[in-house]
Amino acid sequence: MLDARLVDPLDALHAERTDAVFRVGLVVPQSGLLGLTGPSALEGALLAAHEVNARGGIRDRPLELVLVDGGGTPAAVTGALRPLLAAGALDALAGCHTSDVHRAVEALASGRLAYVYTPPHEGGARRPGVLCTGVDPTAQLSYGIGTLTERYRLRRWALIGNDYIWPRSVHRAAARLVASAGAAVTLERRVGFGAVRLESGELVEALGTARADAVLLSLVGRDLVEFNRALRRSGLDRRLVRLSPALEENGLLALGGDETGLLYAAMPSFSTLAEEARQQLGERHRVLCGPSAPVLDAYAVGLYEGLHLLAGLAGPAGGLTPHGLARAAGPLLRRSVHLARAEGPGFTVLH
Repeated sequence: MLDARLVDPLDALHAERTDAVFRVGLVVPQSGLLGLTGPSALEGALLAAHEVNARGGIRDRPLELVLVDGGGTPAAVTGALRPLLAAGALDALAGCHTSDVHRAVEALASGRLAYVYTPPHEGGARRPGVLCTGVDPTAQLSYGIGTLTERYRLRRWALIGNDYIWPRSVHRAAARLVASAGAAVTLERRVGFGAVRLESGELVEALGTARADAVLLSLVGRDLVEFNRALRRSGLDRRLVRLSPALEENGLLALGGDETGLLYAAMPSFSTLAEEARQQLGERHRVLCGPSAPVLDAYAVGLYEGLHLLAGLAGPAGGLTPHGLARAAGPLLRRSVHLARAEGPGFTVLH
């Protein structure tokens, strides 16, 4: 059983502030498009807190997690965080959520406390005290686009994603990588959150008109699931090579798996990754949480590692200063990316 305390934001706000604990605001989707990744991410965070506390906490202070729903709009998420920061109820922030929420949280937190953002991100400069531990689009996609273009002799790529910061950056990087691989982008479309169900027919038709033989899907969460279902209904899933930088185990399960052999994901981690550290992490999770616990997907592993990094930086320093965070953590950030093919309800890691 996990020995980690999850604190309600109202309790953290109104309880007397004490230095006896180290409180991290955990911004993780519990609703919205990415709500399906929330249970797994929360498990990863709780496992990290359990392990940190088993080693004596942070400077002899137990690590507590204050859960804030990161699945709302940027205004809603920052609205929930603002009183916590104003009251000095948190020592740091860690999050796994969409990048539009990230940018809003970054503006709120910068210079006030350290904030570690763990999923793949759009790249670019960050404000003081903000550390992104994930990968940028070029690093995430370069191997997958190059390898798949060569393997399947692809000539025409389509780019379909949600319409916010991260997919825009993904599409810019993908267009460069597709051109470098000797192919062309013949279609680019972005849709608002939750709009795939209404627009899937038009998107499927556009793929046919563009004569695409591959599609990069920068849709997230439920929208990614819905569009893959639409491709299955149309039969295009059996001829289109599909690559996603957002598909993980829980999304694949929500889709009902895939048997075409043409659905690929490029992510920093998969539960089937043969690396010893990854398999040991999965085993510790199963022992502590039981076989029915949600699989630790890439988002969960990123948050797990981010909290350990945060604890490691806070411990020896005697204090976690926002301005020193990126400088101290820089040499520790070495993230790899793996290409995997969906096979039934799981992934086979190819690279």
